[in-house]
Amino acid sequence: MGDSTIEAVQMLQVMDKYGAWPVAAHKRPLLIAGPCSAETEEQVLQTAHGLKAIGADIFRSGIWKPRTRPGSFEGVGSIGLQWLKRVQLETGLPVTVEVANARHVEEALKAGIDILWIGARTTANPFAVQEVADALEGVDIPVLVKNPVNPDVALWIGAVERLATSGISRLGAVHRGVSQYGHSIYRNRPEWQMAIEFRKALPDLLLINDPSHISGNRDLIQSVAQMALDLKFDGLMVETHIDPDAAWSDSRQQVTPVQLAEIMRQLVVRDELPEGVELKSVEDLRTAINEIDDQLLEMLSYRMKVVDDIGRFKKMHNMTIFQEGRWNELMARHLEKSGPKGLSEEFIIQLFRAIHQESINKQTGILNA
Repeated sequence: MGDSTIEAVQMLQVMDKYGAWPVAAHKRPLLIAGPCSAETEEQVLQTAHGLKAIGADIFRSGIWKPRTRPGSFEGVGSIGLQWLKRVQLETGLPVTVEVANARHVEEALKAGIDILWIGARTTANPFAVQEVADALEGVDIPVLVKNPVNPDVALWIGAVERLATSGISRLGAVHRGVSQYGHSIYRNRPEWQMAIEFRKALPDLLLINDPSHISGNRDLIQSVAQMALDLKFDGLMVETHIDPDAAWSDSRQQVTPVQLAEIMRQLVVRDELPEGVELKSVEDLRTAINEIDDQLLEMLSYRMKVVDDIGRFKKMHNMTIFQEGRWNELMARHLEKSGPKGLSEEFIIQLFRAIHQESINKQTGILNA
């Protein structure tokens, strides 16, 4: 790494066998920012200088873009690496790009890129992760791993382990939510529990949140970022563009450097236990939560016993397990009642989909017995 990355290297100290990037002493999240895609040299440099001015730590940009459907803009390719070299020289910011195969790794290393990241689609494919890991064997470079597109914590951890086995010591993770089916205010379902389980398994790894890909909408970035900080994430990766509305990809989820500065200004970094605060009052509330959770489990157990009875009835009368009309009726009823009770539509849909799936599993067992 060159002189432009000295400050970043101080933040990226090895702490365990996987490595970690602890947040610097200043009390704010590590900030990685830059456009979804490098489009032109001017766009990249203007955005980088804007981010340097607001105190961003690392500049990110997509060079090779894995798109869902052919015909979409799939990145400018290797020429964009030269633009990132100018970002290093002119701003002093370390730069990071996504790599998905051995060729990407080779070209990024040749161009002097400071940090690599592995995208969600690549993480979901162990063969692709292994190819990247093999290409990096013997190379000392920091690597971030995004969670896979599906909610599979083991797959995420496995990608980190593959890289660690190849000798990469400075590893971190990026939580960007998971793909979903159906209507939601988010582009990708946050699946916060997935990040919590990942951190529980690898507590010393730097954990970054990507509110841009979770929200899919610049108006939601601040609330998602605040949630991440409240869950003790170490930093944020925010897609930033000098002119978001004119962006060639993912325009709705990008913000300008000035807008990003305002988002960062409004975020609150909270302490787990502020100095001088007694735990007794909150412990009483936690005890109440425990009691309520016990009641919920009892009610769910009772509900599943009723589900068993319905399953036996369906078997006796040769009925299908899934009754679409009944399911639609139940969801409409739950959603109608959720608003006045202060429960979001998103939560109700996820909750009852999970309950319905468990009900289907139990009735399937009864019909097949």
